[in-house]
Amino acid sequence: MNSDTGVNLPALRSHNAALVLNLLRAAGEDGASRLELAERTGLTPQAVSKITARLRDEGLAVDAGRRASTGGKPRTVLRLVPGAAHAVGLHLDRDELTAVLVDLSGVVVAASVVPLDLGSGAEVVMEVVAGEVAALATRTVLGVGVAMPGPLDHAAGVPHRVTRFPEWDGFPLRDALARRLGLPVVLDKDTNAAALSIALSGAGGDSFAYLHLGTGLGAGLVLGGALYRGARTGAGEFGHQTIQLDGPVCGCGGRGCLEALCLAAVARGDLAEAARVLGAGAANLVKLLDIDRVLLGGRVVTGAAEPFVRGVRAVLEDRARRGGDPVVPVSLAEGSAHPVAEGAAQLILGPVFGR
Repeated sequence: MNSDTGVNLPALRSHNAALVLNLLRAAGEDGASRLELAERTGLTPQAVSKITARLRDEGLAVDAGRRASTGGKPRTVLRLVPGAAHAVGLHLDRDELTAVLVDLSGVVVAASVVPLDLGSGAEVVMEVVAGEVAALATRTVLGVGVAMPGPLDHAAGVPHRVTRFPEWDGFPLRDALARRLGLPVVLDKDTNAAALSIALSGAGGDSFAYLHLGTGLGAGLVLGGALYRGARTGAGEFGHQTIQLDGPVCGCGGRGCLEALCLAAVARGDLAEAARVLGAGAANLVKLLDIDRVLLGGRVVTGAAEPFVRGVRAVLEDRARRGGDPVVPVSLAEGSAHPVAEGAAQLILGPVFGR
């Protein structure tokens, strides 16, 4: 499934080309002149001319008319061609696969959701993935970003003992998929991908926690404007903090985990209790990391947004009053239909734009 595109991915990922591409993307339809690009990047006009010539040759940028100059002849304006290249983003959940095709401007141009049994074995899962990627990758594709439940090793591209599916432990998913698809593949946790998507949109601010409640419970952390994965890329296993020492057994093998208590409350239809438990975990994060905002997402939350937002907010406000701390805002993470899959696509596109 190798996409013979003519687009030079290593060249795109060069630092200077990324600077220019990011400015062209930010400029949108208005575009930018070479002189403006030179001024904003600090590159010489000659260097910008070489970069933009290559981008034009590869179809990534085109002339967009001329703009009046303060002196001399009018300047030629360039703009990005969003449809010149794309990235595929995949969300491998425990029971379904979401796939999106995203253009260079970050717009989703195609999407699909199909059933998936994450416990059916690596070969079966990769066959389903390959079929969805083939259906989407009818245009120039730079690579495939894959997001799945953790824990996993983002740097090595290897899942660990996924809760309830420990058989994934140590399987070289990134490399196996790359061979199968003939495309570059990046692997990350579902919560990290969603947090990345939110961070790039600017919706979460400089420091926030994204709490994802779906078939499991996890967190994506953005601290000081950067996605925080931890030294071993294991940060954000939010659902497996113990909050009840003698509590029920969790799928991870522990007892009294936040995830087990929260999902049990959801299963019996007690959303108020589920929100209270989620709020207790959120309050721990706020105290521990001094974050500015808590954002909620995942299928369970989006299906009943009001009681979850209200319930988590009530716990945080109560903790803040008792501790004399500022109240941290709580809201639903909004802005995209498939935040995890779209964030997975940004794992490919982000480096192209130096982000």
